[in-house]
Amino acid sequence: MDNAQTLQFVEKTWNDSIFPALCDFVRIPNLSPMFDANWSTNGFQEQAAQLMVDWALAQGVANLTAEVVQVAGRTPTVFIEVAGSDPNCPTVLMYGHLDKQPHFEGWREGLGPCLPVVQGDKFYGRGVGDDGYAVFAAVASIKACQEQGVSHGRCVILIEGCEESGSPDLVFYLDLLQERIGVPHLVLVLDCGAGNYDQLWLTTSLRGLVQATLKVAVATDGVHSGDASGVIPSTFRIARELLDRIENAKTGQLHEALYVTIPEERLKQAEVVCKSLGPKMHTRFPFVAGTQPVHHDDVELFLNRTWRPQLTVTGANGLPPIATAGNVLLPELSLRLSLRLPPTLDADSAVNSLRNLLTADPPYNARVTFEQIVSGSGWNAKPLEAWLDESVQKSSQAFYSQPCALWGVGGSIPFLHMLGLKYPQSQFVVTGSMGPESYAHGPNENLDIPMTKKLICCLANLL
Repeated sequence: MDNAQTLQFVEKTWNDSIFPALCDFVRIPNLSPMFDANWSTNGFQEQAAQLMVDWALAQGVANLTAEVVQVAGRTPTVFIEVAGSDPNCPTVLMYGHLDKQPHFEGWREGLGPCLPVVQGDKFYGRGVGDDGYAVFAAVASIKACQEQGVSHGRCVILIEGCEESGSPDLVFYLDLLQERIGVPHLVLVLDCGAGNYDQLWLTTSLRGLVQATLKVAVATDGVHSGDASGVIPSTFRIARELLDRIENAKTGQLHEALYVTIPEERLKQAEVVCKSLGPKMHTRFPFVAGTQPVHHDDVELFLNRTWRPQLTVTGANGLPPIATAGNVLLPELSLRLSLRLPPTLDADSAVNSLRNLLTADPPYNARVTFEQIVSGSGWNAKPLEAWLDESVQKSSQAFYSQPCALWGVGGSIPFLHMLGLKYPQSQFVVTGSMGPESYAHGPNENLDIPMTKKLICCLANLL
C-alpha cells in the first residue's frame, strides 16, 4: 500500500464522515445495562447500533452487508460482513463495543458526557474512545484497502452491546452467529489502551478479577462502646485480622496461592516498555505530594500492575460517616474487595482460595461470610506469528516512525478471555488509541485524534 495515500484517505474520511457520526454517537446516552435499569425499553442501545449500521452501509465499501442482530431480552449486536477480494486470504474478525460507562460527575466546564467537543487534538465525550470509534475505524481500514485496489481477506466486524457490564451476551451471540463468522485466522480487538501517543501499542496480557464482599457480624444491635468494648470484639479488628491472612499489610505481598510464574517473554517486554515510558510508568498517576510508589524500580511497578495479584478495598458498609459517628460498637462491617489476578491464574481457583482463607476458623467465632460478586480469568496472548510481528512493526514505523510496543495491561476485560476460549487457534492483535489522560470511565473521557487516524492506517496495513 501507498502509506501517504492511506493517510490522506483516512484524514478525509475522518473529517467528512467519521467525525460527524461520532458526534451523533456521543449524544446518545446508551449506558451499559449494568448502569441503566431501563436499557431494554428506552431504545438508546438500539439507536446507537442502528447509527453504526446506517453509517457503515453509506460508506461505499464493496461487498459490505450490515445489520443489527438482537434477540429478545438481550442487548443489540452490530454484525458487519465484507466479502474478501482474495478468496485465498483467511477471515479477520474485528471487535468493538457500543455500550457506555455511567456519565460521572466532574466534567470540566464546557465539556459533558453527551456533548461532543474538540479541544486541540482531543475529542471529548462519553464513549468516544471506549469504544465508539471502533466500528468506524474498522470499516474505514477496509475501505482504505479497496481505495488502492489492494486485496484483503473476508472481514467480519462484531460490535457488542454489553461489554461494560462484563459481556454477558457475547458468548451467546458468538454461538448464534458461529456459521456466519467462521473461524478467524486473526482477531483484531479495538478496545485497549496505549502507553503513549508516539507508536502503535499491542496488549499482550490482561489481569483477571475477583470482586467480593467480606462481611463480619458480632452483634444483633449497635451497643454503646463504653459498655460493650472489651466484651464484644470489634468488627473492624476482626476484618483487619482476616485481611492479614491474604495480604501482608507492610509489604503488600499476597498469599502464595494467588501468584503464577511470569513468562520470560513478558519479563523482557516489561524492560523494553519501561525504557520507552521512563518515569511516566509512575509519574502519570495523581500522587499526593510526597507520597512514594510502592517500589523504586519501574520494571517492578510494571510487573506489579500486570502480572502480580493486588488487593484493593473499594467500599464499606457499616461504617457511618464521620459527621454522624457516635460512640457505638459496630454490630457488623462489610468490605468490598477488588482483587486483580495474574493473567494465567484461574479465577475459580482464586475464589475458592479466598473463601477458604477468609472464612475458616474466624476470630471469636464471629459470623464471617464471603460473597462472590464478579469473577473472571485474565488473558495471555499467544506469540505473534512471524508475518504478523513483521507487519505490526512495519505499520508502526510507517505511520509513527517508532517501533510497535508490546505490553501487559493491568485492567480486566472479560471478553478477551471469552474470545480466546472461542478461537484458541487464532492470532490476536489487541490495540487501541486511548493513552495517557484519556480518562476512560471517568469525567473528561477523550480520544486523541492524530493517534486514532494513524491507528486506522495501521489496521489497513494489517488487512
